[in-house]
Amino acid sequence: MRYRLLVLLSFVGIALGAYADEVVFKGQAPSQVIVGKPFQLTYTVNQRSRDLRAPEFTDFDLLAGPYSSTSSSTSFVNGHRTSSFTQTYTYTLMARREGTYTIAPATVKVEGEQVQSNGVRIEVLPEDQPTNSQQPTANSQQPSVNANSDNLFVRTIVSKTNVQEQEALLVTYKLYFANVDVAQLTNNTKLPEFTGFLKQDLDQGQIQTQLEHYNGRNYQTAVLYRTVLYPQHSGDIVIDPAVFEAVLRVQTQQQVRSIFDSFFETYTNVTRTITAPKATIHVVPLPGGKPAGFSGGVGKFSMVPSISQTDIQANDAVTIKLDITGAGNMKLLKTPAIDWPEGFEPYDPKVTNNFNTTTSGVSGTKSIEYLAIARSAGEYTVPAIRFSYFDIEEKTYKTLSSPEYTIHVNRGNGANGANGENGEGQVITYTHKEDIKQLGTDIRYIDTKAPKKSTEQRLQNTDLIWLYFVVPLILSIVILIVLRKQIKENADITRVRYKQANKVAQKRLKAAATALKANNKDAFYAEIERAAWIYLSDRLSIPTADLNKENIASILMQKGVSDTLIKEVKDVLSTAEFARYAPATDHAMDDLYKATTNLINNLENEKI
Repeated sequence: MRYRLLVLLSFVGIALGAYADEVVFKGQAPSQVIVGKPFQLTYTVNQRSRDLRAPEFTDFDLLAGPYSSTSSSTSFVNGHRTSSFTQTYTYTLMARREGTYTIAPATVKVEGEQVQSNGVRIEVLPEDQPTNSQQPTANSQQPSVNANSDNLFVRTIVSKTNVQEQEALLVTYKLYFANVDVAQLTNNTKLPEFTGFLKQDLDQGQIQTQLEHYNGRNYQTAVLYRTVLYPQHSGDIVIDPAVFEAVLRVQTQQQVRSIFDSFFETYTNVTRTITAPKATIHVVPLPGGKPAGFSGGVGKFSMVPSISQTDIQANDAVTIKLDITGAGNMKLLKTPAIDWPEGFEPYDPKVTNNFNTTTSGVSGTKSIEYLAIARSAGEYTVPAIRFSYFDIEEKTYKTLSSPEYTIHVNRGNGANGANGENGEGQVITYTHKEDIKQLGTDIRYIDTKAPKKSTEQRLQNTDLIWLYFVVPLILSIVILIVLRKQIKENADITRVRYKQANKVAQKRLKAAATALKANNKDAFYAEIERAAWIYLSDRLSIPTADLNKENIASILMQKGVSDTLIKEVKDVLSTAEFARYAPATDHAMDDLYKATTNLINNLENEKI
C-alpha cells in the first residue's frame, strides 16, 4: 500500500507541476518580408489551448490558415522525468505594400483563462525592379552560377566623408548577394592599410544575414568587417580597395541519364574574388586659437578630480586622481601635467584605461593617479590641473579644470629621511638639509691633551700618538666628506636621473628587442615609446607629463643641438606614437628600433 501510495503521489505531483508551468503564448514572423511574396505567421503555446482569436490583418492578405498542430516529448535523465508540450497555429500571409507594420496580439484560452501573445513587427520591402541584367524567368529564385556584379558585390560604406581632424568615422564592408548561394567566406581577405588613420576594430561576432532593398532590388546582406577610424592629418585621405573571397554553391549542369537522376541534384563549389571600391575622406583641420594645454584631444569629455588628503606629515604621500570620461580619440589623450610646489617629490603618474569601442567611436574613462611625497613641513598650494580638448559637437575648444588644493604638511616625528625609487626601481635614500646640519653635532673634537708623563715616555709613545689619534682623525674627516657628498647627490633626484638616463633607456630597448623577436607589437611599441620619452625626461630634467614634441625641440635648440638631430627626435617620437595604434610591418618595427637606438646614442654625445 505504501508503494502504491508513493507512486500515486508522484503522478499527482507531476500533473500538478505540469499545470503549474507558466503559460507562454508567443507570436513569430520574419522581421523582413517582400511585397507580393508569402510568409508565415505562427503562434505557439506551451499548454493545450482552444478558441484562438487572431487580430485583423489589415495590411496583409490572408492566404491560408490557421493550421493547428501539436507536439510533445518526454525524457528521463538520471531518474528525473521532464516533459514538454507545444501547440502551434500557422497563418500564411502576403504583404500588400511596403512599410513597417505591427500585427496586434492574438488571444487564446488555456484552462478557461484567456492568455494574450506579443505583437509582431514586420518590415515590408518593395518588389525587385527588373533591369537589363535581371530579366524575370520561371526559375529566377534558384541560385545561379552567374555571379556578376549585380548578383554579388561588396559595398564600402562610410558613415561620413567630410570630417574634422581626429573625428571618428565608421567604415563598413557589407556583402550583397541575390540569386546566388554563398556557402562560405575564405580567409583570403586583403584589407587596406588605412594609412593616415588611427584604426580601432569592432568585435564582429558571428556573421548573420538579413534582407535589404538596395538600388531597386532585394538582397541578402552580411556585414564582413567594421572599423572606427580617426584621421591623423587634414586633406583628402584615400582608403584603398579591399578584397574578399567567397565560395559559391552552384548546380552542376549535367545530362539526365535515367528517370532516377532527376530526383538528385549535383552541386559544386566555385570561388569568386570580390573587390570593394575605394573611398575618399575629406578631412578639415582643427581651427586656430588652440588653448595652451591642448594636446590633441577631440570628442566630448568630462573630468572628475579628487585628492586623497590635505593634512599630512612630512614624508607622507598624497595622491591626486583625475577621471576623464567621454567619447572621442581616447587612446591619444595626453596626461595633464601637475605643477607640484617645491617641497614635494613627484613620481610618474599611473594611468588606467577603461575603453569601449562602438560604432560611434571609442568611449570610456581614463583614470590618472599622481603621487608625490612631501619632503618639507609647511603649507603648499597645488595649482589647478587643466585639460583642454576640441568639442566635436559644438566645434569649439574647451578647457576642464580641477580646483586648487591647499596641503598642510606637518613635521614628521622621528623621521630623518625617506626612501624612493629611481627609474630602474633602485631604492634611493633622501635626507633633508636640516638633518644634514644636525649630523654635524654628532662629531666630537678629539681631546689632544696628553697625560703627564716623563720625557722618556713621551718620546717612546710618539709613534703610537700618530697611530691612535691622527690617523683616525684623518679617516673621520674623509668619511664625513664622502658621506656629505653622497647625501647631497642622492638628494638631487634630477642629477641621479640624469646620470642614469642612458642605463634606464638601454633596459627599455632590451625589453623592446625581446618583444620584437616574439612579434609582440603592443609590448614593442610601448617599450620603444617609454624608452624615448623617459630618456628625454631624465636628460632634460623635465617631468614626462610636461613633455611634448614642441618644447623638446625648443629646449634642444637652446642647448645647441643640431637641426638634423632635432628632426630625428621628432621623427622617432611621432612614429612611435602613431605606430602603437596603427598597423605596421615587421620591417617598420626593425627600422623604428634602429632609429631609437641611434637617437639615444647620438644624444649621449651631446652636452645637454
